[in-house]
Amino acid sequence: MFRIRTGLMGVAAGLAIGLLGMAAPAAHAQGRDAVRCGSDDGRFTRCQVPWRDAELIRQESNSPCTRGQTWGVDRGGLWVDRGCRGQFVEMGRGGYRPPDGGYYPPPGYRPPRDDDDDGGWRPGPDWDREIRFSCESGDKRYQFCQVDVGGRGRVRLLRQLSGSPCEEGYSWGWNRAGVWVNRGCRGLFSVDRRW
Repeated sequence: MFRIRTGLMGVAAGLAIGLLGMAAPAAHAQGRDAVRCGSDDGRFTRCQVPWRDAELIRQESNSPCTRGQTWGVDRGGLWVDRGCRGQFVEMGRGGYRPPDGGYYPPPGYRPPRDDDDDGGWRPGPDWDREIRFSCESGDKRYQFCQVDVGGRGRVRLLRQLSGSPCEEGYSWGWNRAGVWVNRGCRGLFSVDRRW
């Protein structure tokens, strides 16, 4: 009886190893090469990738890496900002659509080039200012309210105007191109626009 159990255990172990050996090439074939991209000194940085979309698989910075705010993918490639540094891989076709139905960043959004502060075009003296506006998620659907926040700007919720909660990162958020709302959030926002 002991020999039969040992023999069966050996066969089971052999099958398991064989199956793992067969699974490894499939996993490797589906494996995606990671690209490191980092925002040094909090500056906007672009990393060239041949992908249409990406996902963060490992954050390597103390600064938060939040899609649409401190990293994203647009027609110019993968970009990071405000100290975000991490490893990214290609995401499946069709773009990133989180469970709430939103899309980050919005289609066509193109952050400023990383050489804007090196003698390139600069806005007029009245560009740095506060802008207040309301943004509403009608029918509890994703809505993007476009406003140029600038590379060093910030956005805050001044007042919630809806019965549905407005929680940053859950039902509202922002990036350089403006503010997004979802899940019925309606609020009065303040953009501290800074070049």
